[in-house]
Amino acid sequence: MGLSEIIAKHGVTSAQVAVLSGGVIREEAAGVPADVFRLGSITKLWTATLAQRLVDEGRLDLDHPVDEHLPGFDPSLTARHLLTHMGGLALASEEHVVPPGTVFSYSNSGFAVLAKLVEVCGGTPFRDLLRERLVEPLGLRTVVTDIGHGTALGASDFAMHARELLEFVRLHLDDPSLAPLREPQLEDVPDFGSGVVGWGLGWMLYRDGVVGHTGVVRGQKAYLRVVPASGTAVAVLTDSSNSELLAHEIFTDLLPDVTTEAPPTPTPNPGPIEAERMCGSYRNPYFDITLTAEDGRAALDFQPRTDRGQAKQVEVVRHGQDSIITVEPTSDGHQVYSLVGDDQGRARFLHNGAVSWRISPRR
Repeated sequence: MGLSEIIAKHGVTSAQVAVLSGGVIREEAAGVPADVFRLGSITKLWTATLAQRLVDEGRLDLDHPVDEHLPGFDPSLTARHLLTHMGGLALASEEHVVPPGTVFSYSNSGFAVLAKLVEVCGGTPFRDLLRERLVEPLGLRTVVTDIGHGTALGASDFAMHARELLEFVRLHLDDPSLAPLREPQLEDVPDFGSGVVGWGLGWMLYRDGVVGHTGVVRGQKAYLRVVPASGTAVAVLTDSSNSELLAHEIFTDLLPDVTTEAPPTPTPNPGPIEAERMCGSYRNPYFDITLTAEDGRAALDFQPRTDRGQAKQVEVVRHGQDSIITVEPTSDGHQVYSLVGDDQGRARFLHNGAVSWRISPRR
């Protein structure tokens, strides 16, 4: 089945697919013509690459306090925390402070800080460093590095062609000095439905030695999977945030020797959730979230803490030993939440990539 048929099957208007194999990049595009697609959080890999270059030059130490260069941050916060989403930046509040290194919590803010750190240590504005160190040496012609529209510098603000994304990946496969970025830093990441089983320095780690990243921003979603052992990589860029099944079909076809997990769905007979440990109220900077279970049904109730959010309630069922999943999919598929940590016999965090911390009931 060709790409045109695949995108029509999954209701996606436009997509680009590029494959790196045997040192050669081949590409295919289908649907409404588009020169570039937004990468969303795949941008973070470029920021991590610049950080590693500065490490190699002795201008940045991943384990030294960030406040040596950017005064005002927690003295224990390091660049390694930022690269592995262990910085806890979005979890500090007047009610609750999670120190750096306490819990994994995916953070655009952390990578925005990392971009500023790269800028200060590199002595050049971040976007200039990006072009001087990566875009121009790689001969990339389609990269857009100044999108704006509310995206975070160094975290989600690039756009490019799928072919040029794989030119960047080829650099990582060919340059041994960048291999440390793929080494496992976290090997026990809670299940949040993405197939991620660990984290490197910027890279998401999947099963069978696969690394990559996924990014979503303003109705576009991008997927990258790399198999360093075979020198193979696949990039799928789409104009839809509901394109997980499309990407999974493409990865399964083009990477047959590794495991590529399908998007999660509820099981037919999930059984009851562990209410005593899981239920209660949790908080993040944007919502108070209450998990309730009654008469065999469970639900998450979201109450916004800012004027940006909207109140909603979603039904959930048990997904795994420590996780729940939404019964109805959103535009981004079924959402998985893990209940992790310990707060006197109850889960301490409600985790769906970023964490919310328990506020009640407390013993």
